[in-house]
Amino acid sequence: MTVIVTGATGGAGSWIVEDLARDDHEVVGVDLERPPRARESVTFLEADLREQGQTWELVQTYEPDAVVHFAAIPRNEITPGTETFLTNVESTYHVFEAAGRIGADVVWASSESIYGSVFAEEPWLPEYFPIDEDHPLRPEDPYATSKLVGEDLAAATALKYGISVTSIRPSWITYPGSQQTARGRETFDPETADPNGNFWSYVDVRDVVSIVRAVLEADPEADREGHGHGSHDVYLAAAENNFLDRPTAEVIETVFGDLPDSCALEGNQSAFSTEKARRELDWRPEHTWEDAELEQVPGPLFLE
Repeated sequence: MTVIVTGATGGAGSWIVEDLARDDHEVVGVDLERPPRARESVTFLEADLREQGQTWELVQTYEPDAVVHFAAIPRNEITPGTETFLTNVESTYHVFEAAGRIGADVVWASSESIYGSVFAEEPWLPEYFPIDEDHPLRPEDPYATSKLVGEDLAAATALKYGISVTSIRPSWITYPGSQQTARGRETFDPETADPNGNFWSYVDVRDVVSIVRAVLEADPEADREGHGHGSHDVYLAAAENNFLDRPTAEVIETVFGDLPDSCALEGNQSAFSTEKARRELDWRPEHTWEDAELEQVPGPLFLE
């Protein structure tokens, strides 16, 4: 399989490149800068995906079987809001159009922030827990809104060109050995904590890689809701638990002062459901903070 991976030197994108290359796929990694080291079976290109000509040329030149689009400004407050929104929407539009014109399927990174609470001025409770793919989307910030537009573009592209476009909504992506979750847990006090719009959920980068692979390797005839000619599928990706080592519903009620009328969270269960991915892709998260915080796993070697 030939796969173009955008955002190839970024956090999750670089792990996806490493995984696909290790399995002897022909990988074309695209980012604003090439990495410091080469990687066997990977061609690295510098390209600005905001530019239609560059994007279309590289996709048409390499004619991939699939495009994994993880290039983006990954959150708010990195660039001005206008730049965040326009960069993410323009690059996504150009990648989708280019892929559609050659008949390549697409897997791309949407976000849990699309629901709206993550970057809201005042994080709010959802209509129910656990949150699933059908929950209403109410983003109010530039980053999350760019992902909402991106999913609309995904559906339109799938319909227009008859390809499969899959939107992955990862939770907060963490990395083995990084201690990100440990710092959050050790400083957490439910009596004084500010509301957290993702409800202390996370996902290990290796599970992001595995759900991308699950989509790429899925049987096109498999029984997936809405899947088929011109389909747009959406899947949440989150670890099975929160990173606080506390009962999720109890923490949310203490910090927010309330719970939605419908709350089916048990124990430390994540606020985000991955049942759809389990049912349709036979995918489940394998990594939790309990193991990952102590692991020393080398990242992509081409970045060192």
